[in-house]
Amino acid sequence: MDYHKSNDVIWMSFTITFMLVPAVLIQLTLTFIHRDLGRDRPLVLFLHLLQLGPVIRCFEALVIYFKAGQNEEPYVTLSRKTNLQKGREIELEIGQTERTLATHRNAFKRTAVIQAFLGSTPQLTLQLYATIQEKYILSDRLALMIITLISITYGALVCSVLAIQITYDSIKVRLRPAAYLCMVVWRALEITTRVTTLVLFSTALTHWVILVGALNLLFFFFLPWAEFWARRGSLAEGVENNLSKLGTAVVLCMFTLLYACINVFCWSAVELDLADQELIDRKQSWLRLALYYSGRFLENFVLITLWYFFKSDFYQYVCAPLVVVQLLIGYSVAVLFMLLFYQFCHPCRSLFKFNVHDCLHCVCCRRREEPLELLDPQNCLPPDGAGPLGEREHVMLVDTIMLDTENLHMERKT
Repeated sequence: MDYHKSNDVIWMSFTITFMLVPAVLIQLTLTFIHRDLGRDRPLVLFLHLLQLGPVIRCFEALVIYFKAGQNEEPYVTLSRKTNLQKGREIELEIGQTERTLATHRNAFKRTAVIQAFLGSTPQLTLQLYATIQEKYILSDRLALMIITLISITYGALVCSVLAIQITYDSIKVRLRPAAYLCMVVWRALEITTRVTTLVLFSTALTHWVILVGALNLLFFFFLPWAEFWARRGSLAEGVENNLSKLGTAVVLCMFTLLYACINVFCWSAVELDLADQELIDRKQSWLRLALYYSGRFLENFVLITLWYFFKSDFYQYVCAPLVVVQLLIGYSVAVLFMLLFYQFCHPCRSLFKFNVHDCLHCVCCRRREEPLELLDPQNCLPPDGAGPLGEREHVMLVDTIMLDTENLHMERKT
């Protein structure tokens, strides 16, 4: 309303766009996941058109949850997971109710990510820019920025957890409170410093920030497609059986758009493989992670330095060098908490072929030449028989030695 009263068409257009686009994509995502287009559910489709899809989905999930356990039902499928702590395989029976609830839960996670990076992140950027330009802070706007920051942090946290669950699908993953704490601090500082850097740069060089944002978005959007074309792969089959080649390409473009929007502001924690049916490359490397954070730190440094030299007179009462140092230190602290998470708090750190300490030692000393890649997540045994799962190899080795000893005694008696 304030933009409409002041005839600020540009800001009002940006605000409406970043409200409607994620809302429409959320409805399409919920419809796509639950496959409502091929079923006779006109009321649900009508509610999606009214932007009430999340409400009806939440109500449906609650009804299924409270009705669970009243009628005994046979299991639909079996799930086998490996427990890293006890070193044995667990077999779980998954019923129809549990499977439906899991579908709803995964749908809400995806919609949370879409809302965070296509809706909340642009809104936080616009509101912070408007606050700096107007030179005062409204209480309503401050509350809105806090809510959007919480939403973005939650979306980034969901991305990290989903990446772990996808990468280590055959392992029962449990995160400790210390892991969540590290991830929250890591993601909050990373997103806050990134948004603040972009906003400060836009106040000094307004039109250039559009070029910076467009280059970031286009680079991360076309990066998976360039790797796809370099490998000469074909479009992933099994994305949706009812879709044609064109429909599959549209879905993959939307998926890479979300991937690009996440990487513009923070690390997405996954690598796309458009030729794979699961669309995710499970062999995540330390090299891609190091390149991303090194390049992002350098970009933030360049942007905040340009702001320092081209800033307006409004910042003459602000200690600009202190602001630059605080932003750089804040991003460095975010990277530090990320390293702490992978070194000490990652639930599957015993499966790493190399950990953070090994990578830093390799970079500093240049003594090793092996590629710094994670162990294949399909192989649940740690290297060299270490860790809880290494007890199996130890027992097998002991049995072999005892059998050889018995054979030797038999030969001597003969």
